Amino acid sequence: MLVSIGIPVRNGADRLEAAVRSALAQDHAEIEVVISDNASTDGTEELCRELARQDSRIAYYRQPRDLHVVGNFVEVLRRARGEFFRWMGDDDLLEPTYVSRTLEPFLADERLILVTSDVSYTGADGRVHQPRYRGTRMLSDDPIDRLDELWDVVTTQHHGLDPLYGLMRREQVAAVPRPLMIREDEVYATMLALTAPWGHVPEILAHRNLRERRLSGIAAALGVPAWTAHFATTLQFRAMHRALSITELSAEQRTRANAVLLRTYWRRQHQMLTHRSRKLAGLAARLVSSKG
Repeated sequence: MLVSIGIPVRNGADRLEAAVRSALAQDHAEIEVVISDNASTDGTEELCRELARQDSRIAYYRQPRDLHVVGNFVEVLRRARGEFFRWMGDDDLLEPTYVSRTLEPFLADERLILVTSDVSYTGADGRVHQPRYRGTRMLSDDPIDRLDELWDVVTTQHHGLDPLYGLMRREQVAAVPRPLMIREDEVYATMLALTAPWGHVPEILAHRNLRERRLSGIAAALGVPAWTAHFATTLQFRAMHRALSITELSAEQRTRANAVLLRTYWRRQHQMLTHRSRKLAGLAARLVSSKG
């Protein structure tokens, strides 16, 4: 069965080749790598055309204008042909067994819409973080069990689950619209959790680099109004509430779902206020120290 690995890129000439080669090095035989070049202005186009010349499994598409981040992610999904699909960052790496290991749960359970794995993260400071998810509720047939589990992990275990970089059933995922907003990845993950169960492989099969960016910078990369950065959390939870409104749920499930979102909203707000308080305390301490 064909598996598509989609790599959206913009100005990635200095980092893309290693990602592409790790995708091509899978021990699963049927692989295609779909690259959408988002109007790069560096040497990305030349690199991609040379890689595609060397390996016919690479499908390269160059965008004539900047589609912004979400548009380019949607583009690689639209261009993919595989029964299964995975988004991949332009500086990420996959273990050679990634595809074969994450396909196994799909073959054993036809309910699954996606399968995640453990991931190793490297921060901007070079520190490596390797969270391990060992929960089971994402396998539940109850969408609210899955919603509760997802948000418990998101708010208590940093990067414990990385669903947008899991292996997915392409047609089912393509039918779920990806929103255009700050924290759209979390909203989209919520929509996928409401759609169908997820599997998980408890092995580090992927490696990602983390880039810290301010919300205003994220807004610019997404092409959304700058003012939305000031209301990101509220807008995010409004979007997730709308997703619930179009999901077929019983009255009991809808009550539970609203409770999950309300609890998570206040937890996220508390975390944000705590973070800001620590930053202000640190700034005050530095000011006192400089005057001393």
